[in-house]
Amino acid sequence: MSPRPALPVLHETTCCSTVAGGELQVEEAEHLAHVFKALGDPTRVRLLSLISAGREREACICDLTEAVGLAQPTVSHHMKVLVDAGLVAREQRGRWAFYRLVDSTLAVLSKALRP
Repeated sequence: MSPRPALPVLHETTCCSTVAGGELQVEEAEHLAHVFKALGDPTRVRLLSLISAGREREACICDLTEAVGLAQPTVSHHMKVLVDAGLVAREQRGRWAFYRLVDSTLAVLSKALRP
């Protein structure tokens, strides 16, 4: 085994690291945490992927319940969390609710994760 290279010695006046791209303001961090929390459930991530894969990137609640194998009230609860987080928009058509991805929110999440 070859020896590991020595770590650079930091002088007392040198900070350990720098923040790339600037720091988030408190409000921005709270908003992002709320959105990421909505994505903290595997069912909600699946629901987003189903909507994304749907024709015109939208899906009816009736199709979503069947696809995830959960009762309609449970799926409706998950969808409400996604709507409240701004990840999807809801549109009522007759007796069915249709959901569409909110691309601007997805873009904000993507930008927040870039270095």
